[in-house]
Amino acid sequence: MDPARIRRWRIPLAITVVVGIVAAALLYARDPQTARTGRRETTFTVAKRDFVNSIRLSGTVEAVESTTVAAPRLSGPTSSSLVITRLVKAGTTVRPGDLLVEFDRQAQLTNALDRRAEFNDLEQQIRKRQAEESAARARDDSELKQADSAVTRAELEMAKNEMLPKIQAEKNSQALEQAQARREQLKKTYELKRRAAQADLRILEIRRDKAANAMKMAEMNASRMEVRSPIAGLAVIRSMWKSNGQAEILEGEEVRAGVPVVDIVNPSKMRVRVRVNQADINGLRPGQPVRVGLDAYPDLTFGGRIAQISPLAVTSTLSPKVRYFVMLAELDGAHEKLMPDLTASLDVELTRVPGAIIVPRDALRQDQGRTFARVRDGSGFEDRDVTIGTTSAHEAVVTAGLQEGAVVERNVARASGK
Repeated sequence: MDPARIRRWRIPLAITVVVGIVAAALLYARDPQTARTGRRETTFTVAKRDFVNSIRLSGTVEAVESTTVAAPRLSGPTSSSLVITRLVKAGTTVRPGDLLVEFDRQAQLTNALDRRAEFNDLEQQIRKRQAEESAARARDDSELKQADSAVTRAELEMAKNEMLPKIQAEKNSQALEQAQARREQLKKTYELKRRAAQADLRILEIRRDKAANAMKMAEMNASRMEVRSPIAGLAVIRSMWKSNGQAEILEGEEVRAGVPVVDIVNPSKMRVRVRVNQADINGLRPGQPVRVGLDAYPDLTFGGRIAQISPLAVTSTLSPKVRYFVMLAELDGAHEKLMPDLTASLDVELTRVPGAIIVPRDALRQDQGRTFARVRDGSGFEDRDVTIGTTSAHEAVVTAGLQEGAVVERNVARASGK
């Protein structure tokens, strides 16, 4: 055959093969049974097995025991941002007391030294003022004693007035009055000076106490630049908004006070937080078993149970007409891939009927309040009344009217949605 003709037929042939493969895949995805047999099954053989009615929910994995380490909120007039100098590596197993994050403390140390110098200066001022007051008190005491002595001498001179000329006696009287007046003046000013000195000293003490508090806060701020783990667990580095979007926090970056930096989670005990629609809450109760799968790791499944359901519904942020309940499901066991913030699916077993006769719901028919199934009888089918027990979205438990092994006709039109 001509090679040019072969090349012309090669492309259409390849397209035909690809279209055939895609069509077969779509057919299998829509109905595997039809793909295997070439037709939709119209009958079902009644089986006896455990009937399980469950509901599927979705939630987020979180740790039962966890703590968040944030950039410290510093006391006093300090900078609102801190620079990370050391940061624990993500995934590191830490023990209580291990260093998690350290911030640049230079500004806090400088501030602490300034506050301590101010405190020491005020301490010296107080000592100096106390010494000055002691000297002033001694001086005033000496003057007061001298005034007392002057009064005493004047009184002795007054005792001689009967033997002295009248002019000299008058001078002695004036001298006594002056000595007494000076003594009274010294007594009055003595108390005023003591009160003024005490007030000045109290002002200095108040300033010293304020400086001491400022010094303690500055030293406390410096000590808070080093944050250690309060519990044992796994270190998970937080993310924050950067110029290129959400990214993990790194050493050397600047963070604002109060921004979460590291989460410490105990991976030995995890749970799933779920928002349950109000329409599904009636069948749920604490203690029910659950089966949990991780969206990121489809091969992993975990058992668990419902631990807690909130008693009050919460209004959804999407619509005020929609309400949901918060449910916590604790997981059994642990795994290195079972980490916080992973999305998970939960299958909650609502009811279980062991050894039940089960048929598809599309094999049941209703007419004028009567429920029946079309059961094979020889070469045809006959209507047989049945009693239905528990049902799910696709199956039903037959409590009377059918035996295991019976073949029932399925409503193909209803099963296919026609």
